[in-house]
Amino acid sequence: MKIGVRAHDYGKRKIEEMAALLHDEGYGAAQIVLPKAFMEIDRYEDVTPEILERVRRAFEKNGLEIPVLGCYMDLGNPDGKVREYAVKTLKQCLAWGKELGAGVVGTETAYPHLKEEEKKLWRPYMMDSIQRVMETAQRLDMRLALEPVYWHPLADLESTMEVIRMVGDEEHLRMIFDASNLLEFPESTDQDELWTCWLEKIGDYVDVLHIKDFSLDKRRRYQPEPLGKGVMRYEAVSRWLRKQRRKISLIREEMSLLFVEEDLAFMRNL
Repeated sequence: MKIGVRAHDYGKRKIEEMAALLHDEGYGAAQIVLPKAFMEIDRYEDVTPEILERVRRAFEKNGLEIPVLGCYMDLGNPDGKVREYAVKTLKQCLAWGKELGAGVVGTETAYPHLKEEEKKLWRPYMMDSIQRVMETAQRLDMRLALEPVYWHPLADLESTMEVIRMVGDEEHLRMIFDASNLLEFPESTDQDELWTCWLEKIGDYVDVLHIKDFSLDKRRRYQPEPLGKGVMRYEAVSRWLRKQRRKISLIREEMSLLFVEEDLAFMRNL
């Protein structure tokens, strides 16, 4: 098991500085989003072979794996131009991920918070985009990882299983499991039952877990919390992890500098 962090939670830094910092903080891995993590890159169009080689060398020098190259795109957007850019950029990131030695290239399936009718409307566009991106993943022998989120087109276990059946390629289609992004009603949800069900169905596809915690105020506004201090219950996830005999990466999201040691201890205990 590798424990890592989303690099841009430490802000935007120069490539070598970021790699050294993450090493010094005690991580063995990092999820990177190129335009968000590194000062040398403002847009995907700024990426060059030289920059990619600097990233690869800096992370290798500091003993950091890259389990996820993040490229979160609006794959289900009904606007054809938006969707075309999403597919094109994600395909390019698959090639870059291959060069960097990343485990997967990860994406969600939308940007905005969608209502139920919007999720249904966006889902066919999402399916089409995934099929097109998967053609490149298979050609490059690189893995695309999708992250289900309850307010996106890939919203629930049913739609996730539909995508898995459509693609039919466990080698190149993988999953990022972020339980907190699937917990719409923490007050009334049996999390032990829910996470057990999810992981029984898609666990063989999961290479990466996003680990975070949160609370909701009286207006149901989201507030990040230190791990173990919010509404999340990770017991079922921990039981699943302890049964695995393959490498799974745990990536801390929404990290706070105030709780790095406590969060690392929580993830190690998982």
